[in-house]
Amino acid sequence: MNKGRRKFLGYLLKGAAGSLYWVLPMPVKVPLQLPGILRDEKYDPEAHEYVFLVDINRCIGCGSCCVADKREYQVPDGQYRTWVERYLIAEGGEVYVDSPKGALKGYPEPREIDKPIRDAFFVPKLCNMCEEPSCVQVCPVGATFKTDDGFVLIDYKRCIGCSYCVQACPYGVRFIHKERRTADKCTWCYHRVRRGLLPACVNACPTGARKFGDLRDENSEVAQILKSSEPLGVLKPDMGTKPRLKYLHLRQEVI
Repeated sequence: MNKGRRKFLGYLLKGAAGSLYWVLPMPVKVPLQLPGILRDEKYDPEAHEYVFLVDINRCIGCGSCCVADKREYQVPDGQYRTWVERYLIAEGGEVYVDSPKGALKGYPEPREIDKPIRDAFFVPKLCNMCEEPSCVQVCPVGATFKTDDGFVLIDYKRCIGCSYCVQACPYGVRFIHKERRTADKCTWCYHRVRRGLLPACVNACPTGARKFGDLRDENSEVAQILKSSEPLGVLKPDMGTKPRLKYLHLRQEVI
């Protein structure tokens, strides 16, 4: 084998090794450089088990949750960490779904459909904080990780913007931030929760459609609801991700 051929094959082998590095997930549970909020020694993550509930019957599609989230995180125009979808059910069973501007300005105008509508309702969407998150499995650099208290977060300093997690999320809640060029999503306001505060969208909801709490606190509203006979459901249960975001009165058209 001549010297030029050996050199060419050497480049190919190096390229193949580099490709494997980007494709195979790294077995990293926690990033090397954690955001500042994760170094709060006063907070014990193993002492909490949080859950997010959304009551579809209470949501009026006002968009207050979206506005609160935009203000909290300065999300770029056209991108949403949380949004609200409108479901219209025609008399023939056809389902129409829309979400103009993520419902940031609510639904001031009715949607024109050439069929009689027999039912309508709103469904807020946000990160499902899965117990078995597919986004963590596919991240090649360990930028997406799961905390001891069950929050799925992103280390923006490590994220390379490859979009693997965006494609892996079955709920469509991840996106590439236009300005940072890294993955982004709803975090259930982890920085607020660690300080004993509610997520911004929960505070802003005027009808109590969004509920958040610690299951370790038996007196919390969410714990009481989960013990009751209220009808609960999760999105895409067949995916096996075990969402910790649960919906009250979830409709079959949404699942």
